[in-house]
Amino acid sequence: MEKIAVFPGTFDPFTVGHESIVNRAQDLFDKIYIAIGNNAQKDALFSLEDRIGFINQVFKNDPKIEVVHFEGLTIDFCKKLGANYILRGLRTAADFEYERAIAQVNKAMFDGIETVFLLTMPEHTPVNSSIVRDILRHGGDASQFIPKNIKINKIK
Repeated sequence: MEKIAVFPGTFDPFTVGHESIVNRAQDLFDKIYIAIGNNAQKDALFSLEDRIGFINQVFKNDPKIEVVHFEGLTIDFCKKLGANYILRGLRTAADFEYERAIAQVNKAMFDGIETVFLLTMPEHTPVNSSIVRDILRHGGDASQFIPKNIKINKIK
């Protein structure tokens, strides 16, 4: 059976931490869908089209990676794709507590799903999309926190 994983998030923007998780997970899965969802609690800086384009630039030569958009519950999207794994990165203990609860609810909703957690590399622990968005909104240089293939012009 093919090992298919969904790596869900808003990815606004996609960071070096996200890139690291996907790259390290490639040995574990046959296919990884980077699934961009909507989060009503977050004020997006980049359009959905921009985010898809940015991530496609990072993985343009990798046939195992596909960037997709979804709406609704991640678990329903996994079922639709035939994915049996959800991939998540953990930076801190707080991330673990939050992600553990979601993983347990997902498992209760669909017994055929497993959530796989990868620890963030130590150098990426402080990097998160909210901080990178704030740097960009205020005209700062966030290039060290964004994959090299992603070119973001100054935000107005």
